[in-house]
Amino acid sequence: MDRRKFFGLPLIGLPVAAGGLLASREQAKAQVTGPAYNGAPAMEVQKYYPRQQQFRIGYTTNTRGGWEGDPFVGISQGREIGFRYFEIFGSSFCATKDGLEPPPRDTRKMRVWPGGYSWKYPTGPRPKREVYYPDRWEALQHRMYEIGAQFVAITGGAAGGSVAFHDPAQRKAVVDNHFNMTRFSRRFGCDHQKTNTGPRKQPNGTPDADLKEIALTLDLLGRRIREELGMKFGVHAHLGSQIQNQHEIDVIMDATRPENVGLVLDTGHITMAGMDPVALAKKLGHRVIEYHFKDTAKSDRGGTKNVPTPQRDMMNDPYFYPLGEGGVDFPAIMAYLRSIKWQGDLNVELDTSPWRPPMESARITAHYIRTVLKLEL
Repeated sequence: MDRRKFFGLPLIGLPVAAGGLLASREQAKAQVTGPAYNGAPAMEVQKYYPRQQQFRIGYTTNTRGGWEGDPFVGISQGREIGFRYFEIFGSSFCATKDGLEPPPRDTRKMRVWPGGYSWKYPTGPRPKREVYYPDRWEALQHRMYEIGAQFVAITGGAAGGSVAFHDPAQRKAVVDNHFNMTRFSRRFGCDHQKTNTGPRKQPNGTPDADLKEIALTLDLLGRRIREELGMKFGVHAHLGSQIQNQHEIDVIMDATRPENVGLVLDTGHITMAGMDPVALAKKLGHRVIEYHFKDTAKSDRGGTKNVPTPQRDMMNDPYFYPLGEGGVDFPAIMAYLRSIKWQGDLNVELDTSPWRPPMESARITAHYIRTVLKLEL
């Protein structure tokens, strides 16, 4: 919506930004759905308009080492670097049992890196979480306007909701939980939704019988999202989840309808699961609805021979890096995407930043995107 309208200023007939794209004033009109917030004009649901730019560069703000806990730290610092679009887990905005952030998952001694940097977990009282889901979307919209940022996706389901995609008895609960979060994200102009599929049940892989049940749940969820919200839906192949390796991806893609379920191709997770992300991109083509860009060590290029176990400590022994480390051939991926005229979101994600503050790792990646990939943030 037009910022002048947001601040109660008169419109003068200039183009306005809606959903991150330029649209006319007439196109930008939307229904006011709620009362004023703290005395400011009521917010409008952001409409989605057909994408004009081929690639939109975003950042996922879940980096351990300084951005965990408060999502607005990552959004604000990422915006300061130049990123405008952000992806975030919807559970970040859900109430916890005590209203506070959960304690750190790992309090082991942190490694000291060259230069003397070592991440220290904060001590003292935990900050109170800002809760916006399910009904305070206008307040969250105002919060993002204050920062000057926009969501490209608010993903997954609500905190505490089921992720048992393999369990027919929980299918309705899983679909409802994830659909409700998708509907919430739709108010911010998001055009797609993604989800992970819960923790891996067996170390040797997900049984085909479970994969078929997962595929059915994903297809039902994706169909509902497409028919009721007009949005795309994709599943994230992720280390340690029910969908990790090539066989599991193939089964899910074969057992679901392309119009209902796509893939979120994470270059780091694909590489560290032993696959070549360039080859997988070419295999799936337009079935990929979103990319997560993260790098790996050069020695893992083309698919690692040493798939990490869940016990590997990503803070003391990391295997994901800022873009430019050399493990992922990003220029080859970009060349392919341009050749097929693929259009969508390229979201940077760095799971951990043990060597330096997350903001500095994000800055390194932003420099690579601008100077090597020749893309604007």
